[in-house]
Amino acid sequence: MTRFLLRRALGTIGVLLAVSVVVYAVFYLAPGDPAQLACGEKCSPAQVHQVRERLGLDAPVYLQYAHFLQGVVAGRDFSTGTGLLHCPAPCLGVSYRSGEQVTDMITARLPVTASLAFGAMVVWLLLGVGTGLVAALRRGRLSERLLTALTLAGNSVPVFVTGLVLLIVLCAQLQWLPFPAYVPLTEDPQQWFWGLLLPWISLALVESAKYARLTRSSMLETLADDHIRTFRAYGVSERRLVTGHALRAALTPVIALTAIDLGSLFGSAVLTESLFGLPGLGKLLVSSVGLIDLPTVVGVILVTAFSVVLANVIADVLYAVNDRRVVLA
Repeated sequence: MTRFLLRRALGTIGVLLAVSVVVYAVFYLAPGDPAQLACGEKCSPAQVHQVRERLGLDAPVYLQYAHFLQGVVAGRDFSTGTGLLHCPAPCLGVSYRSGEQVTDMITARLPVTASLAFGAMVVWLLLGVGTGLVAALRRGRLSERLLTALTLAGNSVPVFVTGLVLLIVLCAQLQWLPFPAYVPLTEDPQQWFWGLLLPWISLALVESAKYARLTRSSMLETLADDHIRTFRAYGVSERRLVTGHALRAALTPVIALTAIDLGSLFGSAVLTESLFGLPGLGKLLVSSVGLIDLPTVVGVILVTAFSVVLANVIADVLYAVNDRRVVLA
């Protein structure tokens, strides 16, 4: 296990370096002048030149990237025009537009996206795995056909449509739920829960459809295995057979899919965050792309990439916990 984690740690560093190189290359090929955007439309060429020097944009691309890596490892000092601003490690740079440290901007928004992602994950796993399990156990019956039709319908509806309909019906008309608003968990756990319940449900209704289909197909395949038939021949009860053996084996692909979805959700939940007014990382990423705010974009993408890699490492460990036949290599 220790060797496995060390290899994955080295692999994570390589992935993050590759991602940062690609993002830097793409943004320096994109049109637009970050110094002009940071200074404003009414700035004179001399003022734009001063901003370019202050932000370090007059240096070669490779040197700017080297300074970025230096900041991540050991911290970095930035000129504010009147003095120096120290950015401690891990420093992801300073926003071209606001002058804030990117690390602080991400830290302020990370709890919002983390709350949205983990809460939605719990709901979609309960809905998806439960629906898929029932559909597999009632194969060929009317209830199984209805559940399959519902999962197909849920998978075809975009999240912003589902969220908008639920917002109008549950909040505006029926008033069963309060309008979504993020309240930190440490301040008021109850308000935190009720403020995020509707976004969780909106994401879960869309995501749970594929989990239901995956669980159903995996359960049907597992129930047809030879070892399951052997357990039945030895008189093992159906409940113990399903919950103790078949479901456990069928959850392996579900774990893999959960790791991918959970990790990518840290940077791709922009539609949900925008619809419900949640100030998370996805919303920050989209606004930063429009402003060509390279440090903020690189920082958010690196956090997203790290979350994907970390989620997959955790999934690999859970493979071994869930199925002892799995060997970490």
